[in-house]
Amino acid sequence: MKPKKYKASETENAQICEPEALYGVPEIRLDPAIRYSYADYLTWTDHRRRELFDGFARLMAGVGYLHNAATVKITSFFYQFVQSRKGKCVVFHAPFDVRLPKNRETSDDKIYTVVQPDVCVVCDPSKIDERGIIGAPDLVVEVQSPSTARLDFSKKFDLYEEVGVKEYWIVYPGEGLTVFLLQKNGKYDNGTNYDAIFMPGKKVPVQTLKGLKIDLQELFDKK
Repeated sequence: MKPKKYKASETENAQICEPEALYGVPEIRLDPAIRYSYADYLTWTDHRRRELFDGFARLMAGVGYLHNAATVKITSFFYQFVQSRKGKCVVFHAPFDVRLPKNRETSDDKIYTVVQPDVCVVCDPSKIDERGIIGAPDLVVEVQSPSTARLDFSKKFDLYEEVGVKEYWIVYPGEGLTVFLLQKNGKYDNGTNYDAIFMPGKKVPVQTLKGLKIDLQELFDKK
């Protein structure tokens, strides 16, 4: 399954022009040529959601109904399974910060990559603190929208592979999903496609949560 095709005008995933203000809060003006750290990120008080990729900020767009419905259902499936098994894994959903430091640098002014996946699962409690997650989650789910279609298959794909996310899902709202699994060589496989239209009875196994299989029809049922 390939990224859904959107109009070129819809697929902007670099720095986005921001409005003057949001709910009366002065807008933070960021220089697209400046490399920011997580310490800088924490000072931005205008309530705009952003991610940092090697220090360069990207404004996150809002999401639609199908995107939100998929995120809620996946989160629910994961959470209910973990609770029923009393497992050690923890399920998170956006908005929350995942800090991905390099060279084991954990101080705020040395971290330059911060993302907000739609859903993720972390099975190592030492990676969780009061500000979110520091280090690679075990599983990440990104639900596509017009503004993220290319990003999910390029920059985020490469990033999650590099930091060692073991299982990466890219979900196409109302259509299906692709699951990539990290191999012993540190690279993702070619991905397994699950099409909700042509594979209605298919179940998606969740490698991170052994024993959990999600029914495609139930996942993408619009009711």
